[in-house]
Amino acid sequence: MWNLETGKLIRTLQGHSERILSVAFAPDGKTLASGSKDKTIKLWNLETGKLIHTLKGHNDKVNSVAFLPSATPNGVNLVSGSSDKTIKLWNSVTGKEIHTLETGSGYIYAIAISPDGQTIAGGGSGENILKVWQMIH
Repeated sequence: MWNLETGKLIRTLQGHSERILSVAFAPDGKTLASGSKDKTIKLWNLETGKLIHTLKGHNDKVNSVAFLPSATPNGVNLVSGSSDKTIKLWNSVTGKEIHTLETGSGYIYAIAISPDGQTIAGGGSGENILKVWQMIH
């Protein structure tokens, strides 16, 4: 982590066993999610640098992570896309997986959440298309 005004290193977060492929800040700016080739997502407390949770559930590398603007009624506030051809919905507070979206085919390399938190877009390889899902609460 870097201070953009001074260019100085603030903190180094270590814990993944393989390369990190994606990172995302929580809307409150207090938590960072990192997705890795090691098939996990790690959640970090940015004030302390401590690991909060390691999310396990993907069967291949985690290529993309994104936070929703606010949690859904069932607690979903984090989304991940993987080379296992799934998108997973997580509660980052509890560290629990809430739901898995089966994409049909193709790795998921990129995930984006609409500003209202109601729509997930995911893109990947194989099909050269972008898929969109509506959040159901």
